Amino acid sequence: MRNVLFLCTHNSARSILAEALLNHLDAQAPTQHWRAWSAGSSPRPGQQPHPLALETLQNVGISTDGLRSKSWDEFAAPGAPHMDLIVTVCDGAAGEVCPIWPGHPASAHWGYADPSAGDAPDAVKREAFRQTLHAMKRRLELLVSLPEDKLAKAVLQTTARQLVTN
Repeated sequence: MRNVLFLCTHNSARSILAEALLNHLDAQAPTQHWRAWSAGSSPRPGQQPHPLALETLQNVGISTDGLRSKSWDEFAAPGAPHMDLIVTVCDGAAGEVCPIWPGHPASAHWGYADPSAGDAPDAVKREAFRQTLHAMKRRLELLVSLPEDKLAKAVLQTTARQLVTN
C-alpha cells in the first residue's frame, strides 16, 4: 500500500475532495495500491471541510466519514504515516516551502482552481465543486490504474507529474 498526501493551503476543499475520491476509487479497484490523506499548509483555527465539498462528495456516493481539516505538520511528525507521494492541488501550497518529508517521497503539482473562491451564489459554487471533482476523478482514475512498474519509487515522481487530462 502506498500513501499519498494531497496538500492545499487550508485543507477545506480541493485536498479534501482528492483524499475522499482517491480512497473511494482505490477501494473499488481490483487491487488496492493507495491510501490517501490530505492536509493544509496553514489551515485556519477551527477550520472544517467546506460544506459544499462534503455535499458534492455525498451527492456522488462518496463517504465523508472521518474527513477533517488538518495541518501538514501532522504528517511531518515522528510516527506519522510514511508518504510515497505528495501532491499539491492548489497553486498557493505549490509555492510554499514544504516540510522535509521522511523518506523523501515523490512529488507532483496538479493545480485546480478554488471552487469556493469568490462571492458567487451557492448554485454557481456547487457547479464549480462538481467540475473540480470531475477533473480530479479523471486524473485519479489514471493513478489507480497504473501498472506496478509505474509505481516503483524510482519512477513514481515522473509518472505522477505526467498524469494530465484533457
